[in-house]
Amino acid sequence: MQGHWVLLALCWLEQLCVAQNLKPQIANPKLATNNPTLTTIALEKPFCVFDDSLSPGSSYVVYLYAMADSASTVSSAVTDNSSKPLNTTFQDTNGGQLGPYRAALFNVPNCESPPLLADVVNVKKVSDVLKQYLFRVGDDVTCLYDPNFPGACNPPLAEDTTYRFKYILVDVVAGVVKDQTLWSDPMKTRRVKQSSTIDTWPGRRSGGMIVITSILSTFMFLLVVGFLASIFFFVMASGETSTEMTHESQTTQQAVPSSQGSSEGVNQ
Repeated sequence: MQGHWVLLALCWLEQLCVAQNLKPQIANPKLATNNPTLTTIALEKPFCVFDDSLSPGSSYVVYLYAMADSASTVSSAVTDNSSKPLNTTFQDTNGGQLGPYRAALFNVPNCESPPLLADVVNVKKVSDVLKQYLFRVGDDVTCLYDPNFPGACNPPLAEDTTYRFKYILVDVVAGVVKDQTLWSDPMKTRRVKQSSTIDTWPGRRSGGMIVITSILSTFMFLLVVGFLASIFFFVMASGETSTEMTHESQTTQQAVPSSQGSSEGVNQ
């Protein structure tokens, strides 16, 4: 209860209210297509969320916590009694089923000079822009198997599972939480589609697929007709050549005896 009144007092001084009225947001679909996936969820980084809590000369980092959604998630704390952030891991919480775990830590996004969204269309800059704007939870497939892995492990999420997320601002020197957001709205990973549930009825095909199929069928028909026509003309041409050769042979045979007869008459 005492901590609650302290929090209210700080809010009254406008030091903690801004971030605590905000929630982590799922990434804009224009920046992250196919999101969520089976094992990942891309979030927007907290740009300009913690600016009112930053003190000049101090050093800060942002922690991201994840937790499988349940009735108690929205009231789950990510700090201990001394306001220090929990160091719970994916393994400690059974992948977030038993409580929140720290999925990532990164520098506070620079609100004064954010990356230009126009650079997303630039092939050379798009990767860097997306890394600055977004964070993909569940994107590390190796950290669980590396006993010496440094930092927060961010292993793949469970498929067809609903999660919530929270950002907190941590003072690096004091090691305490200075500000935090609310838990996000529920976000669910996708599930594998069983082959037996895939609808193969032609009526479900898109208009583009139907047009392409029609064009390919027409080309195939014309190709077959052309092939048959070429065979027909080849056979016809071969027949005419054979007939001409037979006719010439018979004409030659008839001409030879006649020539011989004429020669005998002259000799007599």
